[in-house]
Amino acid sequence: MQRNPVFRTVGEAAERLGFPAYVVGGYVRNLILGRESKDIDFVCVGSGIQLAQEVATLLGGTRVTVFQNFGTAMIRHQDMELEFVGARKESYREDSRKPIVEDGSLSDDQNRRDFTINAMAIGLNAGNWGELIDPFGGVQDLSAKMIRTPLAPDTTFSDDPLRMMRAIRFAAQLNFDIDADAFDSIVRNAPRLKIISMERIIDEVNKIILTPKPSYGFKLLFHSKLLHQFFPEMALLQGVEYVGGNAHKDNFYHTLQVLDNLSKVSNDLWLRWAAILHDIAKPATKRYDPNHGFTFHGHEDKGARMTPGIFRRLKLPMGENMTFVQKLVRLHLRPISLAYEVTDSAIRRLLFEAGDDIDGLMILCRADITSKNVEKVTRFLKNFDLVEQRMKEVEAKDHIRNFQPPVSGEDIMKALGIGPGKIIGVIKDKIKDAILEGEIQNNRPEAWELMKRIATENGFTVTLIEQTNETPTDPNAGDRDTDSGFSPKEK
Repeated sequence: MQRNPVFRTVGEAAERLGFPAYVVGGYVRNLILGRESKDIDFVCVGSGIQLAQEVATLLGGTRVTVFQNFGTAMIRHQDMELEFVGARKESYREDSRKPIVEDGSLSDDQNRRDFTINAMAIGLNAGNWGELIDPFGGVQDLSAKMIRTPLAPDTTFSDDPLRMMRAIRFAAQLNFDIDADAFDSIVRNAPRLKIISMERIIDEVNKIILTPKPSYGFKLLFHSKLLHQFFPEMALLQGVEYVGGNAHKDNFYHTLQVLDNLSKVSNDLWLRWAAILHDIAKPATKRYDPNHGFTFHGHEDKGARMTPGIFRRLKLPMGENMTFVQKLVRLHLRPISLAYEVTDSAIRRLLFEAGDDIDGLMILCRADITSKNVEKVTRFLKNFDLVEQRMKEVEAKDHIRNFQPPVSGEDIMKALGIGPGKIIGVIKDKIKDAILEGEIQNNRPEAWELMKRIATENGFTVTLIEQTNETPTDPNAGDRDTDSGFSPKEK
């Protein structure tokens, strides 16, 4: 408090206006925990907007952003975000989480807070400077590492069901427990989550995913039945079936282990989503074969097809982040199969299909090794080392990652003197496959010769002669849709 001059400024502004003012909520919690905070919430018994404007004046005319409908205001000062609101009390209707708001006292404001650890306040006026106001035992709950509600949990969670998601998010972020009565209330009130927008839900989910050990939060979501409300596909992964003495692993807990493994080495949200979704289609593809036990054939392809629908329903971004996750779900078994038999052609195809996402794919595949057999895990990881080494060697030699065929579709049309048609795609695919299988090198002269041979076999005549003064080893020499590659006379 003493080291941050903004508190003295807010206190001075409050004295000028005659408002009791307090710093509240997350800042107080983090101050006690020794955690850094850049967002600071202030409550005053009066107008939060007026207090913000007075503070801005004392700070030298800093800009104030006013949210008139909510009675709040915000100031960006240095690297901090300061938010101001008047103390209020709230009441709720059964069918909405939007409260009816009235002016209130500090006590009213603390009563409406979600958890005891967020309901503490510190006085900023001259008469109570630095005084901690903790009516619900928030300090004790911080010490006990406990998430507890200020009021009866059914009241807290039924009024605003998003608080159930926040309870689990705080437990996951702080590695706290949830009070037994509060958790029982979450189970009872889980269906109330339906009145919350998916955008608000997924914001909390993403914060859980980004915790150091996200499995903890997901286990709480599952056991509270909240997960079933918004992400039933993931809940369906849980469980083991036994038939004829055969069983399969619990894919829910396997997924969480993969997510934790990956989270140890990457903070990338979308790579973590790929871990969550990599086996999402296993329930839909599960079959029992008396000779082979349980199988999940094609779960990677079906999972990739499910990914856009899941992203759309969960209000996750549908652009390149979804495409990245979808690609990793589709390819996640490929490096594992390579670990058994490493061939250059298989390496080329994987590099071609994964492109710049190959590093993320390999991180996911390493995380996917969850056997309790230490020797098996060690063997797989060593094989992955070999696969990655071969990838580097093949890429250095063949320039496959994100390669464009050395002979373009326009080149083929000009060489054959024809317009667009099926044969163009056939020739391009055969050139691509020949390069990936190692039948020809990834360069324009060899691709051009193969193009002529395929065209001739299909009854076409090549009317242009390839110019040969380009560097033969340049894999991108023909990656142009212009007239380059043809002599002026031939044009």
